[in-house]
Order: sequence, then structure tokens, then C-alpha cells
Amino acid sequence: MEKEEKLEAEVPEFKGKNLEDAILHAEHKLKIPRSEFNYEVVTEKTRLFGIGKEVVIRAWPKGTADEGAVAKFLDELLVVLPLEVSYQLRRKNDIIFVVFDGADKQLLLWKDGQLLLAIQHVLNKISTQKVQVDCEFFRKRKEKRLRDFAQDAARQVAASGRPEVLDPMNPYERRIVHIVANQIPGVTSESLGEGFLKRVKIFPTDKRPR
Repeated sequence: MEKEEKLEAEVPEFKGKNLEDAILHAEHKLKIPRSEFNYEVVTEKTRLFGIGKEVVIRAWPKGTADEGAVAKFLDELLVVLPLEVSYQLRRKNDIIFVVFDGADKQLLLWKDGQLLLAIQHVLNKISTQKVQVDCEFFRKRKEKRLRDFAQDAARQVAASGRPEVLDPMNPYERRIVHIVANQIPGVTSESLGEGFLKRVKIFPTDKRPR
């Protein structure tokens, strides 16, 4: 209830003779096209003495609510997390980027970034927009290692004709492996298991016996 009241207080209202007029008013004031903001109709009523109508809407830029939820969670987490870290929020297209920094940032990368990826997993549960978390170019370095590993594994399967099942991976890691493996002629891949961590099986598409 408090969250809804706060949102209502912060989101501006726009009036018009009809819905289209109110949306045009919001575009003018927010200085962004309607495709880049959400809106809801607050009231639609007949003016005094029945002359004309008035439509009132609330409008806000897309992503604002999601960024607020992400920031709120991180602020509360950093109060109880015994680490000296800070973060910055950036938004590009439909993705919210969280970049961590601070004296203890290396602890987020401990054990191949398990804590960093766990935070990302939770943020994607509370946000309707995709969230990507990074620290010290972790994603770029990890992606390169995964691509090299997946390429080697796929080429080995293509050469030997024998399938290979990899260690359990999270969705982000599996996606990279699937993309790379399916770029190697003669092999494909699939995920095995249930839950957050699954194994990836790389196997030959040629079914003829060797």
C-alpha cells in the first residue's frame, strides 16, 4: 500500500479533452514519444454543466519502476552485506545494467563470480526488465573463456563423433555455450536437468555409426 501511494505521489498527471489529447500533453511535458512511456487512466469525467469531457492520466518513462525496484533491493542488501561496495545503474534499450565497484569488489568475483551472478539472478526475479550485473569487466572475460571452452568441446565432438556432457551451468553460461556449439558444423546442443543449474550436452547431428 505504501509503495502504491508513493508511486502515485511521484508520477505526474496530464489532462486532455480525450485520451489522445492527454497522451499528447504527456509527450510534450515528458519530452519523449509515447512509445517510451507507460500510462494509466486516472479519471474520465464530464466537465461542469455537461460541456465537454476531461481525461486525466498518469505517465512515466518506461523502466523507471524497474530501476527503482532494483535500486531499493540493492540499497537494502548493501546495508546487511558485510562488504564495502557501491553500484551504478545504467539503462540501455530494455536492459538495466548494474556495475559494482568499491574496496571489496573482488569478493563479488570469488569462485568465478558466484555471488555476483546470484545477485543478478535475484534482480531478474524482481524486475520485469532484463538486468545484467558486472564488476571489473567480469562478463567480458568470462564470456571469452566460455566461448573458447565451448568451441574446443564442440570441435572435439565433431571430430570424435562422441557426445560430451558439460558441468552444470547457469542460464547465462548455457546460452553462450549453445550459441558457440551450434556454430560448429556437424554438432548441436541441448540442456539437461531441471532448476537453475543445468548441464549442456553437445552431440553430433550426424547419426551414422562411425
